[in-house]
Amino acid sequence: MKKISKKYSGILMGAMMGVFMSLFMSLVVTFINLGLVDNFMQMWMKALFLSFPIGFPIALILTPIVKKITERITE
Repeated sequence: MKKISKKYSGILMGAMMGVFMSLFMSLVVTFINLGLVDNFMQMWMKALFLSFPIGFPIALILTPIVKKITERITE
């Protein structure tokens, strides 16, 4: 398997964080708001597709900032 260049690690990290955070947050919020209804998967996917365009750029912006803060407060 061909690996991705290290120079793209920041973008890849942000993309993966955006996907996973959007996935799990939309799942939890949809479940809290609706419960386990008949069309749960459809409603969850709708919430996921609405949240990902917000979560992805936020993760791209915040990942390097959080990394720097973490490096400053840890030994």
